[in-house]
Amino acid sequence: MLLKAGVTERGAIFLGKYVACDAFDETRPLRIVTHAHSDHMLGLRQSLLQCESLVMTPATKDLIDVLVGPLFLMMGNVKSLDYDEPSDFRDETLELRYADHILGAAQVLVKDAEGTRILYTSDFRIRDTPVIEADVIVIEATYGNPSRVRKFDENIKDLFVSLVETGLKQGSVFIFSYHGKLQETMQILHEAGIKVPFVMPEKIFHISKICERYGMRLGRFLLSTTEQGNAVLNDGGPCVAFYHMGSRKCVGEDAFRVCVSGWEFGSACKQIGEKEYVLALSDHSDFNGLLQYVEESKPKLVITDNFRAGNAETLAQEIQKRLGIRSLSLPC
Repeated sequence: MLLKAGVTERGAIFLGKYVACDAFDETRPLRIVTHAHSDHMLGLRQSLLQCESLVMTPATKDLIDVLVGPLFLMMGNVKSLDYDEPSDFRDETLELRYADHILGAAQVLVKDAEGTRILYTSDFRIRDTPVIEADVIVIEATYGNPSRVRKFDENIKDLFVSLVETGLKQGSVFIFSYHGKLQETMQILHEAGIKVPFVMPEKIFHISKICERYGMRLGRFLLSTTEQGNAVLNDGGPCVAFYHMGSRKCVGEDAFRVCVSGWEFGSACKQIGEKEYVLALSDHSDFNGLLQYVEESKPKLVITDNFRAGNAETLAQEIQKRLGIRSLSLPC
């Protein structure tokens, strides 16, 4: 059987004859960026300079303008494509479909001249991601091991709010996570009625503004570098500060701290320091969610992404064994 999809040694996801997703490939005229996380924006400069077109959702474009720079995408031919909006390229049709991950995240569906439906899920949570029926699927494998199942029943949002409320009684609370998930935590706290100021550095501030533009409600938030934001952070009163996980060793060392991570399966929340906790809030499907997607999509062939972090080989074996669907991990 001729493979109509694949994963290259440099992380490009091939769909049909023309599309490469999430990494550059010089043989493919179309480059798709499924969302604005670094492992899915590989080789952007080369794509802008050499591909006929670079395709992404409008929200992903706006996020890249903040993350990389407002002039960066002007180097090439960038096309913003709304969810469910078909786009023809030669004898194939491309669509971006919604994925529950971060703002702007998309699944990619290609329909070729023979009517074959070829799908790349990219990163997703099964909870609110529509399952798309396809003949060939390339699926993420972040939690592709059977041990990566969240067995706890606690309401993570309620637990998170309660934890932050406990910290606020002592003063400031520092939240550490990643772009996209930080804004999700802001929205959870705002919807729960947490009224204290939210403070954050410039990049997170501008990403939060974009998220609000696309409908998220995040409450009142301040730049940490302004006089007002700096005063809120340093006066010892209650506030919530939001920082990238990479800043964890640099700021808020004496504050009440919550690290929001998906790599937690034993418990919904655990204490790792005198005033530091890890909360299990993920924007990826666990192992059961990955299997559920494959089963409901009813493909003839599944390819697991063995370039990005995860358990692609194990996931392919488990899909074959449990669902009886031909599966392989690529690159080998």
